[in-house]
Amino acid sequence: MLLLAMTTLSGCGEYQRVLKSTDPNEKFDYAKRAFDEKKYVQSATLLEEVIGVLKGTDRAEEALYLLGLSNYENRDYETASTYFNSYYSRYPRGKYAELARFYCGYGYYLASPDTQLDQSTTIKAIEELQAFLDYFPRSERVSIAQNAIFELQDKLTLKELENAKLYYNLGTYMGNNYESAIIVARNAIKEYPYSKYKEDLEMLMLKSRYQIADLSVQEKKTDRFREVIDEYYSFINNFPDGPNRDEADNIYRIASRYVSDSSDR
Repeated sequence: MLLLAMTTLSGCGEYQRVLKSTDPNEKFDYAKRAFDEKKYVQSATLLEEVIGVLKGTDRAEEALYLLGLSNYENRDYETASTYFNSYYSRYPRGKYAELARFYCGYGYYLASPDTQLDQSTTIKAIEELQAFLDYFPRSERVSIAQNAIFELQDKLTLKELENAKLYYNLGTYMGNNYESAIIVARNAIKEYPYSKYKEDLEMLMLKSRYQIADLSVQEKKTDRFREVIDEYYSFINNFPDGPNRDEADNIYRIASRYVSDSSDR
């Protein structure tokens, strides 16, 4: 234990000495060693100090990539992605270009917040991962990037679903929010047609159509209920055996009964 403590203190002392050094090459060499020893904060700190000084030298490319990787391993994903972006922008055909593009996108993916928060990082992640797929379609990391994109798109779709539900729950408060719910849901389906939330979005559209028809003035009810029936057929054509089928069938029965009764009158 005494030997371990002495070794630790010695290592800290060496790091402090290198940190005060004016030799960028010494700092770079120590940063590489610190990274190998999983001392990512030390590595990142030293590389940030020398990255500007090494610019234009034969060590600049590796230093910039290693700076991104040090922050990535330290779980500072957004900072890491910024450095990876700088790397592939500066060295588009560099030794680490493929890895830099992948880690840039995947770093943003790991930093993507909950759906309640701003999703600009999620959008960045999708853009960067798609760019990675475009530049390196044969990479061994293609499936990882694709799965991450699908997951991120589902997150954006869920946010739109939550927005559409909010409009639906507002009902007729300060306007026709059912129509707004339909618009948000339709746009989400158009933007993300393969999302796992597509059935929920289409069901919300059907329910909104029904509410609009039910609340319409008498002279518009028949036409509005016909729109409900059209929406129903669109829904069951896509999800004939989904968990919402019973509720959809019930809406259809009410709408059909009203249209039938109005035709008899």
